[in-house]
Amino acid sequence: MAVGAEMLVEEFEAIASGAPETVTLEFIGGRLGVKRGADGNRGTIMAWLTRRCMQARPELDVYHGRGLRVAAYRQGRAMPDAVLAPEAHFAGHGEWADPDGVLMVVEVTSYDSDTDRRDRYEKPAAYGQAEIPVYLLIDRDARTVTVHSSPDREIGGYRAAHTAKFGEKVLLPAPVGIELDTEILKNYVR
Repeated sequence: MAVGAEMLVEEFEAIASGAPETVTLEFIGGRLGVKRGADGNRGTIMAWLTRRCMQARPELDVYHGRGLRVAAYRQGRAMPDAVLAPEAHFAGHGEWADPDGVLMVVEVTSYDSDTDRRDRYEKPAAYGQAEIPVYLLIDRDARTVTVHSSPDREIGGYRAAHTAKFGEKVLLPAPVGIELDTEILKNYVR
């Protein structure tokens, strides 16, 4: 790859396949990103959310570390903190799967300098373009939960976003159809 040239998705996949398990790489908007690993509170939030989803919708699976092809023309690669999809949905898929059939993606903000741009702007645009019905952002900095819904490929994102403070109840709209009581999330922030 020449200096200043854009990276091709095939080049990214080659780099990502050789990365150690301690590093999560993503490729969104033609830019390589490194995602910080889960700290104890972030991992606890993911365990809490997984339990809630499985109790409410046992016919679905919650995947962690599931790579998705996202963004315009599927040229992006994202590794959401969680993906909610029908049971065994990704059986037989490789490392980077098409997002068709995914019901929801979840991101929990990390305490790094890249989280603002990545989780609050780039990810909603990429997931909306990929027409994933719901994007749930658990924002530990702002102490909020934002539910993005009604994806619109034309606008490159979501038409609706509802933000609630930690402690409020949040409805994850169809096709998810789960209500979350976010009171416990207050325990898992700095």
